[in-house]
Amino acid sequence: MSDFNALVVEKDPETGKTNASVARLSDADLPDGEVTVGVEYSTLNYKDGLCVGPGGGLVRNYPHVPGIDFAGVVEASSDPRYKAGDKVVLTGWRVGEAHWGGYSQKARVKADWLVPLPDGLDTRKAMAVGTAGFTAMLAVMALEDHGIKAGPVLVTGAAGGVGSVATAILANLGYEVAGVTGRPETADYLKSLGATQIVAREELNETVKRPLEAETWGGCVDAVGGEMLARALGQMKYGASVAAVGLAGGAALPATVIPFLLRGVNLLGIDSVMQPYDNRVRAWQRISKDLPMDKLEAMVVPATLSDLPQLGKDILKGQVKGRVVVDVNA
Repeated sequence: MSDFNALVVEKDPETGKTNASVARLSDADLPDGEVTVGVEYSTLNYKDGLCVGPGGGLVRNYPHVPGIDFAGVVEASSDPRYKAGDKVVLTGWRVGEAHWGGYSQKARVKADWLVPLPDGLDTRKAMAVGTAGFTAMLAVMALEDHGIKAGPVLVTGAAGGVGSVATAILANLGYEVAGVTGRPETADYLKSLGATQIVAREELNETVKRPLEAETWGGCVDAVGGEMLARALGQMKYGASVAAVGLAGGAALPATVIPFLLRGVNLLGIDSVMQPYDNRVRAWQRISKDLPMDKLEAMVVPATLSDLPQLGKDILKGQVKGRVVVDVNA
C-alpha cells in the first residue's frame, strides 16, 4: 500500500467555510468500487470550481476529493471488463461531487462509470477534451441528429471549455461558426479554432420584447442559458435546433413558446452526467476522429493539484479560457 497526493477539501463545521489543500492519502482512504485507477490527468470545469470552493450544494460529505473527470491507467479491477494496464476515461456519474473524483493520483470507482480510451487519444489528450469537450461533442451530435440548417452555427460562451471544443469540432466538420464572447481579447483565439464570425456578448444578452427576430442561425450550442438562450431561440432559422449545455448566464429562461410554434425550433437538453454507455462510446469515438488535435493543444492551460484552489476561484468569475488540464503527478 502506497501513499499518494490528492486535493482534499475540508469544511469547518462551525463556520461552514471550506479549505482545499494537497494532502497525502492511502489506498485505505479511497471509497468502494470495482476498479482502482492510477490517475494521470484531470481537468477544471465550472462544477469543479464550486466543489473546490463553497460546494454549491453539490458536495454533501467532507473531507472531499473533487474532480469531475479523469483519465488514467487501471491498476486493479474485480470487474472482467477491465484489467491492469487498460487506459480509461471517466466523466459524469456525479464523480467529484457525491463520489471522490480525479484530483488525486489514485481513484476507485464503479466499472460502469468508465469508458475505454479510444485509439488516437492518450490520457492527456482525453483530458484536454474532458467533460467540457465530451459535452460539446454530445451537443454537436444532437444538432446533427435533428439536422443543422444552412447558415452559421452560433456558439455562446465560445471561449470557455465547452464552447472552445464545439467551435473547433463544428469548424472541422465544415460549418460556419459564429462565436459569442464577452472578452474581445479572445477573438484571435476563437478564429484560430475556426470561428468565422465573432459576436459581442452585449448583442445577445438583453431580453427583447419581440419573440421572433430575423432568421439568422442554422443551429446553436448554448453554454450560457438565461437571456442569451432566450434571444437565440428567437433568431433561429425555421426548423433549426439549439443544444443547451450550460447556465453560466442563469437558470431562468425569459422566453415565449412562439419560436417553437411558428418556426419549429427545437430546444435540445444535453446531459453529460448520466449519459448511457453506448452514447458515451459513440461520442468518444467521434471526438478521436472529428476534433482536430492541433486545435485542441491551442486550448490547453497546464496546471497542477496545488494550482487548483486559485483556479477554482478564477473559473467561478469567468476568468478561465480554454481547457485547464491538470497533471496530478506534477
